[in-house]
Amino acid sequence: MAVKGIDLTVRERELVALIGANGAGKTTTLKAVAGIIPPAGGSIYYRGRAVTGKPSFELVREGLALVPEGRQVFGKLTVEENLELGAYARSDSAGIQQDLERIYERFPRLKERRRQTAGTLSGGEQQMLAIGRALMSRPKLLLLDEPSMGLAPLMVRRIFEVIREISQEGVTMLLVEQNAKLALEVSDRGYVMESGLITLSGPAAELAGNPQVRHAYLGE
Repeated sequence: MAVKGIDLTVRERELVALIGANGAGKTTTLKAVAGIIPPAGGSIYYRGRAVTGKPSFELVREGLALVPEGRQVFGKLTVEENLELGAYARSDSAGIQQDLERIYERFPRLKERRRQTAGTLSGGEQQMLAIGRALMSRPKLLLLDEPSMGLAPLMVRRIFEVIREISQEGVTMLLVEQNAKLALEVSDRGYVMESGLITLSGPAAELAGNPQVRHAYLGE
């Protein structure tokens, strides 16, 4: 889906949701922000500086990390190797080790499976790993693309608890999510995207109460 000149802002320490139907352009937007696909026009600013067209590996070094749709863990590598790859742009060995322990505290199941290959994990465990891998880069801005996709309801709740915790720790986040109800519950503000355009925006609670949003995305 082509994104047609949207205007979207995420302020420091905010958790912002981007909701909309399949094919609305949400993933394309995240990929453009993350430097994975170059935008055909317009400008992307990150921490006050233009980063339009900058490659993703440079943006990672500057503190921007993406948890991709479908998790995309390295299936033949172990859990620990996946997490270590998340810190590839860092050189502070002691800090990396501390962060690894923090990830294991947050996700005890990953610690239990640290020597297992990532491809043998359940979908929920792989999502934990994808989030943990992104956190290993010490992001200032974390982009999450459909973190609840294909997960059992109990695991979805756990993933959203983690998203809330990360936000409360001061990490700025932009969340793309099909489950609009949960996304708006955890977010400060939200945007609604339709056919490549932003059609609504505002405080998350306000959007959750909007009849149009309730009918189209909250199943009411």
